Amino acid sequence: MTTPTAAPTTARLGQLVDDVREAVGRGLPPDTTAYLVGERLAAHLGAADLLTPEQTEGDPDRYRQHILHAESDGSFSVVALVWMPGQQTSIHDHVSWCVTGVHQGTESERRYRLVPDGTTARLVATEDVVNHQGDVCGFAPPGDIHRVRNACSTTAVSLHIYGADIARLGSSVRRVYDLPADEL
Repeated sequence: MTTPTAAPTTARLGQLVDDVREAVGRGLPPDTTAYLVGERLAAHLGAADLLTPEQTEGDPDRYRQHILHAESDGSFSVVALVWMPGQQTSIHDHVSWCVTGVHQGTESERRYRLVPDGTTARLVATEDVVNHQGDVCGFAPPGDIHRVRNACSTTAVSLHIYGADIARLGSSVRRVYDLPADEL
């Protein structure tokens, strides 16, 4: 992943931020907050006026993160991830609740659970999910271990909204897993 970038906002992105601020401001549990934020995000996905061209620029070597907004109190961040064909994350989990929506293209996700294996642990694949433009999913730790990739032949762009200040943290990843993984 490349260094986070900040870019100018659009009016639609500003409305999304206001919508998320309202949902997060309710102070509800993480899973409920993620659900409400997902409802707000879905209405904006695929809109031509959501992102600037700079906010959809990829990197030929790895997926690229564009930080679009970080709330001043640290309560949430909005990030665009741009994926060239074949790019993927490591297997990881997150520091906070997260909502993801596909703005352009298709993303594939493999979800895992961590199981004890004697004195160590291993990962067991539990589900494969394909998210198309307009699809939204969300989660709250624990139980958020996954790998995301662009398995299509075109660029994919997704918006990720995290319950943390990603501008300050640099990433939403809490832990990267380098363990044996049973596949589906």
